[in-house]
Amino acid sequence: MKRRQFITFLTRPNAGWPQDLRVQHRYWVPLIVALSGMACVLSSHSSLSQEPVKEAASEQQVFNNACRTCHTIREGDNRQAGSLPDYSYSSAMKGADFVWDDEKLQHFIASPDEVVPGNNMKPYSGLASTDDRTKVIAYLRSVATGRP
Repeated sequence: MKRRQFITFLTRPNAGWPQDLRVQHRYWVPLIVALSGMACVLSSHSSLSQEPVKEAASEQQVFNNACRTCHTIREGDNRQAGSLPDYSYSSAMKGADFVWDDEKLQHFIASPDEVVPGNNMKPYSGLASTDDRTKVIAYLRSVATGRP
């Protein structure tokens, strides 16, 4: 469509579609349908909720970097300190008489020697970042509850 035809079409819409535009019009419908479908998919709930997935991956990455070298997570792990069978805990950890909670984990991950003196966590001396400790605890909690 030439510029002059387009201007004429805009100024006189009741004059009808120009011949060359009528031929092209049949391709507009599939294009509009495809673009509408793409807009719907891009604005759907699943595409907008990618942030929790990224956060969960970040939590797991911090756990992997700081803890995975020596620790694994298995179904059935419990919260009583030093109580899993077939694990070589230090005598200090076996004798620790407490249940892990968020506060105790925060303190232990920051400085294990302060919480359980004589533990076998060497050369690990703690995770300084509060944000990273929070991510490790969130990851442990997500694994325990089965959520992503």
